Amino acid sequence: MKKVALLLVMVVATFVSYSQSTVAHVNTQKVLDTMPSRKAAEMELQKFEQRAVKELQETQQKLQADYAKLQQEKNSMSPTAYKFEEDRLMKKSQEFQTRQQELDQQIQILSQDLNAPILEKVQKAVKSVCESQKIDYVIDQSSLLYSGGKDLTDLVIKEVLKMEESDKSDSGQVMPNNGKKGPPPAEDLGR
Repeated sequence: MKKVALLLVMVVATFVSYSQSTVAHVNTQKVLDTMPSRKAAEMELQKFEQRAVKELQETQQKLQADYAKLQQEKNSMSPTAYKFEEDRLMKKSQEFQTRQQELDQQIQILSQDLNAPILEKVQKAVKSVCESQKIDYVIDQSSLLYSGGKDLTDLVIKEVLKMEESDKSDSGQVMPNNGKKGPPPAEDLGR
């Protein structure tokens, strides 16, 4: 009988603790899509990717032209000279592949560097809204199968835009700038 009573008390206590917790959801993608700093970061990343693609295309075209020229001149070259030129082109092809991998890694790093302060700002906005609304748990809407609960998306958007406006007035501009306030580094001004 004591075990049943103890079990009943534990079930009731658990139910009471869960009933006091509040859960809400946020559409994080919608929040991100409204942020000027996110748009600036996407533009910066896109410009970097475009420069990388242009560099790779130019290098690939040069390699293809050099290889076509080598094939045309093959009959007028000694086998040794042809082999040297072919080896040189193979080395350039390997360098091209290495450069392609380097640029892919640089794009990933840049994306992470640009997005980290933005995601941090979203987390701060969610926390601020949760504290003001007395929400215990927030789930991203993309991971929900059903969402009939409280939607904090609009409140989080207002809060994050307020934060962005505050950052803008503090620095005079909205730039991803690796999460730093103020003008971009000198090496970024030439772009």
